[in-house]
Formats: sequence, C-alpha cells, structure tokens
Amino acid sequence: MTLRQLEYVIAVSETGTITEAANRLYISQPSLTNSIHELEKEMNIHIFNRTNKGISLSKEGEDFLGYARQVLEQAAILEDRYKRNGGGKKQFCVSTQHYSFAVNAFVDLVKKYGQDEYDFRLRETQTYEIIDDVAQMKSELGILFLNDFNKKVLTKILKSHNLEFHQLFVAKPHVFISSTHPLASNEIITNKELESYPYLSFEQGDHNSFYFSEEIFSSSERKKNIRVRDRATLFNLLIGLNGYTVCSGVIDKKLNGKNIISVPLAGEDDMRIGYISHKKGHLGNLGSYYLESMQKYLK
Repeated sequence: MTLRQLEYVIAVSETGTITEAANRLYISQPSLTNSIHELEKEMNIHIFNRTNKGISLSKEGEDFLGYARQVLEQAAILEDRYKRNGGGKKQFCVSTQHYSFAVNAFVDLVKKYGQDEYDFRLRETQTYEIIDDVAQMKSELGILFLNDFNKKVLTKILKSHNLEFHQLFVAKPHVFISSTHPLASNEIITNKELESYPYLSFEQGDHNSFYFSEEIFSSSERKKNIRVRDRATLFNLLIGLNGYTVCSGVIDKKLNGKNIISVPLAGEDDMRIGYISHKKGHLGNLGSYYLESMQKYLK
C-alpha cells in the first residue's frame, strides 16, 4: 500500500468515475484501475462496487476511505515538520451548525497553516450531514449542540455511528433580532412576546425532525415560520421582516453585522455546545489548533 494509492481511492470517491479521477490525477485510466485493483487485493477488501451504472463505494470502502484520509493528513504533517520544502498539501475539514465562532476559528486556521498549498473545507450544513461527515471521516470534527430535548435521540445516533460528543461550553438561549426590532430594548424576551413575529430557522432536508433542529425550542407551535439554508439569508430576513431566531447568544459583529443583536430568552433549557469526533480517529495538529482557536472566541 502506498500513499499514492490512497490518493487514487479518494479521487475516485470524490469524482464518482474512473475517467474524471484519471483526468484529475493526470494518469491513464488503465493505470488508475490497475492500481486500485492491486490495493484491493493487498488489503483483501472491495473498496468499490462496480456495476453497469458506474462505480460506488462499498460499505467497507467507506470505512477504508476514512482511514485513508487520516493517513494522508498525518503524512502531510510529517512532511511539513521535517522536509525543507514545506511538505505536501495540508488538508482539513470541519462540519458545523451555523455558528460565528466556528467561522472565526476557521479563519485563524487558514492564517496559521495556509501557506503555499492547502485544501481546507468549512461545511455549514444540516445536523444529520454533520454526523454523517464525521462518521465517514470526511470531516475531522463536527460542531453541534445538545440539550434536554434532543440529547437522548442524538446521543443514540452518535453511539451507533461510533462517535463521541465533547462539550465546549454551556450557553443560555438567546433571541437574535434586528437592532430596530420592536423588542430590541428588552433585557429579556419571552416566547409570548415573540408570537406575532416570523420565526426563522435552518431547514434540515430529509431529516427535518425537531431533534435535528439548530434552534432550541422548535417543538413549540408558531403561526409564522420561514425556513432557510444559509446564514446570510436568515440575517437579511431578520432585518427585513422583523423576524427572529434562537441561538447560543455568541455573536460576532464583523461576520453578522451591527444590525443584529442578541437578547436572552426566558424559560428555555441550556444549550450544551460541543464537537463530535470519531472514536477511531486521531485529532491532528490542525484539528487541535482549530479547537484551541474556537475556545478563544467562546470566552
């Protein structure tokens, strides 16, 4: 087994075809196919399922791919430390719910480790995809929250995917609203006071269960609901429609703008925000630095 073969497997899994992977890698299709066959034979597994409709990862191939990504990441760290030319391309991926502190930490990571070559990914995505990304080791870390409402369900799902939750901090629920909102001067806001305003939340796709919601009290009945996919749209609607959403209360004016404020919400459970990691995974230098940087913004 060679590092080059691991790169080949990752390229095929990402492109979905031998043809596109070969073009990306600047090698012939037969060479790529033979190399992967040799790896499968050596490791005594079938990494890919091959049918008339194309090629796809097998179940054991998904597990193998996660380890392959870790091996390549550690190899890049070794090269960076000991080779004069700075080593190979650094790679890091984190999947997260929509938190400004997660973005700020990512910016710090790029400034610290983003030299000549790197491939860093920040996936602000749906809760189930965060879990799936870390389970398949596409992402080294996943950022999400637990509370009394979702803890039992999400903990069961994490356990079934061989994942662990590590608490970073406990947050009191806050309402995010426009600085010109009629309730902006309140020192604290109740659910009753919010009844007449549009409630904004992040949709969760096929897994649009209350337990996967990023918002802390999504089981409450609301008259006006608007679901969005990205943070910029949500904040624009907060301002334009006097809407509101519920989050940790950690806000960054540089990212979110001065027009968005955070006000404590009365009568709701605490949010235990943390990160998930794979039990079989190893936290690399980049992942460790990312967590350290995130803690800085949480203070």
